[in-house]
Amino acid sequence: MQTLKPKPKSRPFCCSVKGHVKLLRLALAATSMTFFILAQAPEPYIVITGFEVTSTFFFILLYILRLDRLIRCLFWPLLDIINSVVAAVFMIVVSVLALIPETTIYTVLGGFSF
Repeated sequence: MQTLKPKPKSRPFCCSVKGHVKLLRLALAATSMTFFILAQAPEPYIVITGFEVTSTFFFILLYILRLDRLIRCLFWPLLDIINSVVAAVFMIVVSVLALIPETTIYTVLGGFSF
């Protein structure tokens, strides 16, 4: 007679380390975008940080709704890594560009947020 092992309980996404990191990333991107908007920074700064906020929010929503387990045709960890690398490159470029002229205090704060 074979005994059935109970399924391990999966923690909710928001309580996991991955969830905390994603939420922190979303908060930093939103803060940076807010500083850029307040400083009336050049539009590419705002657009790139808005893209980062949107894509991070999309992945958080995807993981909260467990769509990564429902849609198995995609390799979600690879997509997550690609998203993180692209976002890091964009944010490094925006941060460096925002800190070079040092026009206003909000632009500098937006650049330091990343």
